[in-house]
Amino acid sequence: QVQLVESGGGLVQPGGSLKLSCAASGSIFSLYTMGWYRQAPGKQRELVAKVTSSGVTTYANSVKGRFTISRDNAKNTIDLQMNSLKPDDTATYYCYAHYLWDDYWGQGTQVTVSS
Repeated sequence: QVQLVESGGGLVQPGGSLKLSCAASGSIFSLYTMGWYRQAPGKQRELVAKVTSSGVTTYANSVKGRFTISRDNAKNTIDLQMNSLKPDDTATYYCYAHYLWDDYWGQGTQVTVSS
């Protein structure tokens, strides 16, 4: 069982920045694909960014050039640096981990972009 704990959400003005962090339990963290999904009210959950065990990153088109995902295998953490935030980025952000046939989710952290 993998436990994921997110932190770093909050309220920010358009054009501002936030950094989300996710801490994971487990001794084989370096083998997980880790990432972030988000879900806005009335919308489906969508992939924001992910990073594989080998460090390959994938981003949603809507966040390319603005968001950066990174992982620290020594600390069992991933970060999502979000810059140039837009109102459309408002959502609950969920950390997730994938290994073999299992998926694990955090409890979510709210990001609100508003003036």
